Amino acid sequence: MKNLKPKSWAYSLSLLLLLTACGESSTTIVQSDEQVAMRALLDIPEQFALPVIPEFNQPTEAKIALGRRLFYDTKLSANETQSCSSCHLQSMAFADGVDKPAGSTGERLKRNSQGLANVAYHSSLTWASTNLVTLEEQLNIPIRSDNPIELGVTDSEIDTVLARFDNDTIYPSLFANAFPESETGTTINKIIFALASFCRTIISGESAYDSYLLGDEDALTEQQKRGLALFNGEKFECFHCHNGVLLSTSYQDQNSDPENLTQPHFNNGLYNVGGTGDYPADDQGLFELTANPNHRGLFRPPSLRNAELTAPYMHDGSIETLEGVIKHYARGGTLTAGGPSAGDGKFNPLKSGLVQGFSASDQEIEDIIAFIESLTDTSLTLNPNLSDPFAGN
Repeated sequence: MKNLKPKSWAYSLSLLLLLTACGESSTTIVQSDEQVAMRALLDIPEQFALPVIPEFNQPTEAKIALGRRLFYDTKLSANETQSCSSCHLQSMAFADGVDKPAGSTGERLKRNSQGLANVAYHSSLTWASTNLVTLEEQLNIPIRSDNPIELGVTDSEIDTVLARFDNDTIYPSLFANAFPESETGTTINKIIFALASFCRTIISGESAYDSYLLGDEDALTEQQKRGLALFNGEKFECFHCHNGVLLSTSYQDQNSDPENLTQPHFNNGLYNVGGTGDYPADDQGLFELTANPNHRGLFRPPSLRNAELTAPYMHDGSIETLEGVIKHYARGGTLTAGGPSAGDGKFNPLKSGLVQGFSASDQEIEDIIAFIESLTDTSLTLNPNLSDPFAGN
């Protein structure tokens, strides 16, 4: 990272939060030739450290090219109706714009599709799991799961799906180039390794906010600067869960100390079913993994990069607008007046102490929204290296 000389207190605070989350200093980082090459291969911006990449799946141009094609190919679903891109659209920062997506058989999933920008930097993956810590582990879920069905490559369908790629006119050479030391044909592991390699190139680091962090005082409007100050202030307290280059405390990179790695999950008072601290019975967050009753309603804080493009919000897509999200936190929780999920999240006994509520003027809300809009990165949504290779064919 370059030596940067802050020009304002807001810039200084932003940079401090950025570097604290990354575990970096403001001194120039000395990199090996291999690190320089990896940075170029993944197109990592200068203000980002390299992500954690498992030794067993080092990315190559051939793996990335194969992964990109697989990401957009409906052949990867058992009934050939969906691809990964069906729920992760480039134009929406690799989210999908609906509250809860449907899998390839029409089965509705219970959680919102998160945007994939910078997904390689999360310290845990999905909304509520501490077990899924690599893309290779996570990708197995949407491909292979039978509850719910997403792409539907279940045990009964796997041979049929793999045969499609082996019998294709293009894929055998792509797999051979990506995995030159393997003499077998298509396997699920090869598919997952290639997809993971492509997903590590879905990098967003060229927003107006990034330009501001790198010293361009004019990159943000005066309103966005006011919003940044509010975002990083103790009244709104946004930065406690959303900071660093990822704008999320769920973060790791190659410089992170594994012994001190955190996997934060928070109860933000979105629900309080029956006044007992419960969330809806079919979606209780981290509790579903740990069975710890204190983990009801715990969900991982998402990245706020490109949040302008990734509505609706929250783990279940229940809040439609950024204004609605801010008002949820201003109130200190959401009131669900009726129905099976009725209850006042403001009084959820398991709610994070950071969600206390606050008074917010219309101008302050507008200013914070303006700052969040400065996190939009059109270089991500227009990057031809991330686009659908089948488009126009």
